[in-house]
Amino acid sequence: MISLLLPPSFCKRMKQQLGSEAEAFFACYTQPVQRGIRLNPLKCTAEKLAGLLPFELEQVPFSPLSYYAPENFKAGQEPLHHAGAFYMQEPSASAAVTALNPQPGERVLDLCAAPGGKSTQIASLLNGQGMLWSNEIVRGRANILLSNIERLGIRNAVVSSCQPEVLCSALAGFFDRVLVDAPCSGEGMFRRDEGAVEEWTPEHATSCAIRQQAILESAVQAVRPGGVLTYSTCTFSPEENEGVITEFLKRHPEFELKDTGLTSGRPALEKARRIYPMDGGEGHFVAVLQHTGDSVVLPAANTIKSSTAAAQLQKEIFRGILPGIPAQFGEKLYLLPLGLPRLQGLGVLRAGILLGEEKPVHRKGASPRLEPAHAAFMAAKPEELNQCLSLAHDDPRTAAFLHGEEIEAPPTLKGYCGVAVEGITTGFGKCSSGNLKNHYPKGLRILGK
Repeated sequence: MISLLLPPSFCKRMKQQLGSEAEAFFACYTQPVQRGIRLNPLKCTAEKLAGLLPFELEQVPFSPLSYYAPENFKAGQEPLHHAGAFYMQEPSASAAVTALNPQPGERVLDLCAAPGGKSTQIASLLNGQGMLWSNEIVRGRANILLSNIERLGIRNAVVSSCQPEVLCSALAGFFDRVLVDAPCSGEGMFRRDEGAVEEWTPEHATSCAIRQQAILESAVQAVRPGGVLTYSTCTFSPEENEGVITEFLKRHPEFELKDTGLTSGRPALEKARRIYPMDGGEGHFVAVLQHTGDSVVLPAANTIKSSTAAAQLQKEIFRGILPGIPAQFGEKLYLLPLGLPRLQGLGVLRAGILLGEEKPVHRKGASPRLEPAHAAFMAAKPEELNQCLSLAHDDPRTAAFLHGEEIEAPPTLKGYCGVAVEGITTGFGKCSSGNLKNHYPKGLRILGK
């Protein structure tokens, strides 16, 4: 059995922890890993997704947007994946955001956000209203987070790479909801990551619990009075789960434990929730804490001047005016979310939509050329674009476009033009004389034919 390959001290603890359920728990390690996909309602409907995927959708018990995926499903070969219609996410990982329960119009912080599964889930529930702030301390992982935010067409996000204590101190009391999906010993990843098994030790779990307490001490500053702080891990360790929450509540009487609203898994600390592999996912712990303290002074609002060049590029791309502030930083042009606080010193990689950039024209007296960005098209529906070439998912031009090739286009299309697959914007190109010159980013292209 695979369970014999697990660390002996882990097996001993799980037998004590689960009692009569231990046999069912270890039996899961002889079964395939649970895989899942989550619908992105910002770009696609459940009906469209069900009609285009090569398997039937079976909903997971942790989120109304999430479904099981077969073990052999290759998302990278699906045009809908490149279009941002769905996100691959382990089924039980969706439970944390379901418990967080973000509402349209709220300001939400995902403090440990990479690679972006929970952030993109939050964005889908905000539905373009309010603000998502996604932070990842490791810069390389923050870039992956940004790529996923961009692919799923999220307009109202800020992505940063900042120390939690710096970020939360600067944005004290700014957020309605804060999610801490804490770095942990990763016991819930054992079935899908042999490296997690090799790295595990009891001492590692203890060091994780210390770090988790420190992250929560930072996060607590960012929650407004009456707001919610949700804590989650993908480990089974009581030291990192119940132990962390119990110690936090001792230090912070202004917070109280609330029911998660989850019905899957089983209770922990009465109102928190544990998920084991036999519950239909790889494993998670979720606790919801509400701030009952007094009011705080909010951080100062940002004062950003509107950019003429950004406003012009916005008009060249979109049919109407999208909400936001057209702004310019250096050569880059953006459409910033409304209600931004000051961003200086917070390691911001991106705020809002990257519209494009100014390109110098080496001709005396000539104005800079405005070149749109892939992100601007990914954030738009086809009907919001001035021009869009619509393709079916099985049109040979769809595969050619994702390979980076030039494709045929109606001669009536001229200049920059979006490309949509099954009504979902997937990228853009530049049309001329019946052809579309491909602007799909090289790093995202499907290799091979």
